[in-house]
Amino acid sequence: MNRTTRIIVSTLGVTLGIAGIDHGFFEALQGNVPTPGLFVQAIGPANRMWVYGTEDAFTLVPNFLLTGILAIILSFAIMIWSVGFVHKKNGSRVFILFCILLFLVGGGVAQAVGFILVWAMATQINSPLTWWRKALSENARKRLSPLWLFFLGIGSLLFLIALEIAIAGFVPDINNPMQKQYICWALLGLALAAYLLSFIAGFAHDIQAKRMGQE
Repeated sequence: MNRTTRIIVSTLGVTLGIAGIDHGFFEALQGNVPTPGLFVQAIGPANRMWVYGTEDAFTLVPNFLLTGILAIILSFAIMIWSVGFVHKKNGSRVFILFCILLFLVGGGVAQAVGFILVWAMATQINSPLTWWRKALSENARKRLSPLWLFFLGIGSLLFLIALEIAIAGFVPDINNPMQKQYICWALLGLALAAYLLSFIAGFAHDIQAKRMGQE
């Protein structure tokens, strides 16, 4: 098993679960009322903290309270599965199934990209990483291997800051809503780049660990 790859997948699974809980919580706060359609704003007018703090989502469930409860339950399921079971046989398949279900019950639109990336990473937990052994030279692996945790930490921090801005709209010394939105999306882009680098560095670390006989 590629232990570093598993740690990265587990961390990102928990992070995505937090974002799903956020959507579900605010959807449930809107109460036992019908949704306006398939596309909804998870944060309703009564709980909105800034003009762009809507947290868009897609749901097949025509009730805010029910869709919020289901989103929270599935988010916890993703977090638990990511930590304890994603490395098992068919673990990545169950993970993406949970993610699809979460998307369909109000877990958020933007997270869909994250679900796909983490699922792709999860398929490599028990892989021999043959392609990456060829793609990454020995020198590249040595340089990247120690950096996986740094990239993972930076990516998670940027993601959580962006999530805070998306919900509360708080950016020090910035009052223009459009500027806040640009900063939020920029942070998400940087988080995605950091996660991708973490994936590659994680593969390098797993390859090096096997070569050194640590696994």
